[in-house]
Amino acid sequence: MKKVICFLFITLTADIMFSQHLIASELSQNTQEYTLGEIVVSDTKLGVEAVGTNRTITAEDIEISGAGTLDEAIRLLPGLSLKTGGAGTPRIDIRGLRSRHIVLLLDGIPFNSTNDGQFDPTLIPVENIAKIKVSYGSNSVLYGDGGLAGVINIITKKGTPGIQVSAAAEAGERNRWLEKFSLSGGSETVNFFLSGSASDTDGYPLSNDFDDTPYEDGDLRDNSDRERNSLFANVGMNPTDNLNIGVVLNYFTGEYGIPTGVLDSRQDPFASNQKYERVDDLEGFSTQLSASYDIPGPADIRGSVFMNRMEEEDNQYDDATYSTQEDLTINGLYHKQDETLITGGYFQAHYSLNAAGDLAFGFATRKEEFDSDGKIVEKKGKPFVYFSEEWDTQTHSASCEYEIYPIKLMGIVLGYSHHWFKKDIGDDQDKGAYLIGTHYDITETTRIRASFAKKIRFPSIRQLYDKATGNPDLSEEKANNYEVGASQRIGETTELSLTGFYQDVDDYIEKDDGPYENHDEYRFQGVELSVETRTVKNLLLRTSYTYMESEDKSPGSEKDELQYRPEHKLTLEGKYDFMYGFSAYASLLHESNQYTYSRKSPLIKREMNDYTIFDTRLEKSFLTNKLTCYVGVDNLFDEDYEESYGLPREGRTVYGGIRVTH
Repeated sequence: MKKVICFLFITLTADIMFSQHLIASELSQNTQEYTLGEIVVSDTKLGVEAVGTNRTITAEDIEISGAGTLDEAIRLLPGLSLKTGGAGTPRIDIRGLRSRHIVLLLDGIPFNSTNDGQFDPTLIPVENIAKIKVSYGSNSVLYGDGGLAGVINIITKKGTPGIQVSAAAEAGERNRWLEKFSLSGGSETVNFFLSGSASDTDGYPLSNDFDDTPYEDGDLRDNSDRERNSLFANVGMNPTDNLNIGVVLNYFTGEYGIPTGVLDSRQDPFASNQKYERVDDLEGFSTQLSASYDIPGPADIRGSVFMNRMEEEDNQYDDATYSTQEDLTINGLYHKQDETLITGGYFQAHYSLNAAGDLAFGFATRKEEFDSDGKIVEKKGKPFVYFSEEWDTQTHSASCEYEIYPIKLMGIVLGYSHHWFKKDIGDDQDKGAYLIGTHYDITETTRIRASFAKKIRFPSIRQLYDKATGNPDLSEEKANNYEVGASQRIGETTELSLTGFYQDVDDYIEKDDGPYENHDEYRFQGVELSVETRTVKNLLLRTSYTYMESEDKSPGSEKDELQYRPEHKLTLEGKYDFMYGFSAYASLLHESNQYTYSRKSPLIKREMNDYTIFDTRLEKSFLTNKLTCYVGVDNLFDEDYEESYGLPREGRTVYGGIRVTH
């Protein structure tokens, strides 16, 4: 709390000192997009984004909801499901596929781990985000390999002429606090954006309805503390009318606990074993240099080079004191230092054929490296075994996308990409992927669309080379994604969208008691409905519903429905602006009909409890919107719920804060 008070004092002092020289305006009015590093899949026309499902979260949407990190910003989107399991970090699923099947890009920089292909969305704060574009299974071939489920493309903010400053501080229960700022500006030839944040919490409170167990006594969730600090900057320059050059820098540090299961795995066949784990140190740095050139005539080119590096210190301890590693009877006890590194670049060219359509070409390359050093107890009662390993893979991609408008209201998109995958051990691979899609505007307010995409994902370094479970002979995962949809605009205030999807996944990589294998076949199908309306003055309403069936088609599988894939997801979201700068926001998230299975064969199926989370937030603006105060409550009705079996989530949490903008 002292840090928060100190930060508020500094912020308000700066407000008084510099208010005579700064340009005051709303954050949402100043938000422009830094697009230099972005992989552009639709330029002057709608193109591929009109034939598939693409949903956008803007900086204004983020500000309305009060989201603090990427996962909070997108959690209400149809087709998405967030689950915090044994790793202690939220994982994002899209239409039943896991986070390793999602390509995450920040200004074109890949953010998937080189080890397991996943990512931690809590490491991406929102103060630098102008727009989040979520492209589902029929995403552009220009994005490259890996996006079986989709692509999350984060576009950051760009400085505008003059100087703009925003600062905020937030405090909540259990010594939870957050401080963040942004500083931006520009001229005719140069622009810059700088932001930073620091957050810390002792952990999250459990619901008052939680029943104590031998491994969790309620109140504050054991080992759920989390600390994160980040700094971000971009600079754009346009030395000529046709040439743009940009640089992106991103840095973060942190640490967090990984809460253990609260149930006894010796008595409960669904519960996981207790592990006392922490990420005691985390540090990441990424950078990108990009440029675009508008060639006189019908063509333009763009490209970038990037680097993304992260170091992480992980430990498993003897017990809940998280202080010693001396009990050698604990199988798997470990200390390790991991380093992941992604380097690469891409080049794009767009060419307009006028009435004959538009062509886009893409060439990309990246090298993924993973180094790990440490010690582990491989057998109970035996001394630590020390290890050191270094692995890398290389992926090269070439893609071409063609869009044509054969008649005035109809568009067709054809795309093909080919990917070459080089490994340290095992045969190299090369595979192709493609996209076919069309859209047709029945009227000015009604559009129908259909698409088919074949997507591939190469195995991760962990799946290939992990000492205990790796298999260097793994082949790529494949998904055939089918989609049809329709959208309807009613007047100028209401939009409705309906989408049907069907995904057939082959050679899915899973492991049972042995190494990873390409032996699973999964099928996902369902519908997504979303409505947004502003019919009533000052009132914004959004609602969505997702129905999804999942089916395990693997030979000899004991499962029918797949675990942790909710069949129903319902969301409601609304904001009302009252008089005198006062506004109220509320959201509801309901998920139901999802299952888990016992850890050992013969498998037992168990239905998880349904849950409904209701959040609310009140804001009051002063001084022509320069100063905003707010208070919020997450999980207002204190729902006791789990996203993974035996891992309870947050109960009711109250917070409040202040934001200053110039």
